[in-house]
Amino acid sequence: MKKAIYPGSFDPVTLGHLDIIERSSKMVEHLIVGVLNNNTKSPLFSVDERVNMLKEVTKELPNVEVVSFSGLLVDFMDKNGIGVIIRGLRAVTDFEYELQMAQTNHATNPSVDTIFLTTNLKYAYLSSSIVKEVAMYGGDISKFVAPSVMSKVYEKYGIEK
Repeated sequence: MKKAIYPGSFDPVTLGHLDIIERSSKMVEHLIVGVLNNNTKSPLFSVDERVNMLKEVTKELPNVEVVSFSGLLVDFMDKNGIGVIIRGLRAVTDFEYELQMAQTNHATNPSVDTIFLTTNLKYAYLSSSIVKEVAMYGGDISKFVAPSVMSKVYEKYGIEK
C-alpha cells in the first residue's frame, strides 16, 4: 500500500493512538494522520494544538505526515489520492460503530477501503475522554500519554505537576 490515513480528533493523542500510528506506518509508504476539525464538538485543544502535539510525538517516523481537515473524510481522501483508512479497535463496541462508518465511506466512494487494527492490550481501556477525566481531577496520566502531551493536558486544567 502506498498511502493511508488514520483520522481522528486526537483530543489529546494517547499512547494507544501512537501505537496504531507506529504500527500502521510500517504497513504503508506514506501515513497521513488526519486531525478532524469537527465543529459539533467542544475539544479541549484547538486543531492547531492537536496537530502540533501529533507532530511532536511522531517526529521520529519519517513517513508520517500530520494534517488537519474538515468535511467528509472521503472527500479529503479523494483530493489527496488516499485509498485506505486505518482505524483502531479497542472492543466489540468500537467495531459496531467503525463497521458502519467503513461501510458508509465505501458506499460514498467505492475506491475507499478500511483496515482495522486491534489495539495493543495494554491500551484496550484507553481513550482521550478517560485521559481528560483523570487529568481534570489531578490524577496521574503518565501511563496514558507521552510526556510532552501530559504537560499540555495539565496546563489546560491549570494543574502543576
